[in-house]
Amino acid sequence: MTEQVHFDSTEARLRHALLQGRDGDAVAYHGFLNALTAHLRAYFRRRLIALPDEVEDLVQEALLAVHNQRHTYDAGQPLTAWVHAIAKYKLVDRLRRRAGKERLTDPLDAVLENTAELFSTADGEAAEARIDVHKLLAQLPERQRVPIVRTKLEGLSVAQAAMATGMSESAIKVGVHRGLKALAALIKGET
Repeated sequence: MTEQVHFDSTEARLRHALLQGRDGDAVAYHGFLNALTAHLRAYFRRRLIALPDEVEDLVQEALLAVHNQRHTYDAGQPLTAWVHAIAKYKLVDRLRRRAGKERLTDPLDAVLENTAELFSTADGEAAEARIDVHKLLAQLPERQRVPIVRTKLEGLSVAQAAMATGMSESAIKVGVHRGLKALAALIKGET
């Protein structure tokens, strides 16, 4: 029961501050945005445990959407439902964009699975061959090898790999993509 009272008072306080802000009270609106920031941050953190670097960007995107759409809020409706809808759509949009970008690079595991498939049908000597990933990686240029090692073997995010290597995030993504293609070609003996 206490939790419901707290929720109701938070809802009423935030709703009141938003409505005052819409009527021109800059201090009330600033207070609304500050309080909403904390709630949005908690909302996104709970949903992006595996992607903590995405939280702050999503908070900013959601705040901007709330600000730009504040005139559409119906004062007769719960504020939390309106804000939740905005936050949910921002989260879904971010995850879709991220999934689209991740499709551009094949995981190293998929390349290695395809390698096992390739050698499973070979005869005699080739069937006994064992791929040494490090020997394969050593054949790649540094601009491809380093991004693969950092992201696929060490498990760093693209942003972390970029910071660690001094390369841009785009260079990391391109390096991984091209490097995995080159590895697949090496494995198949196409080079």
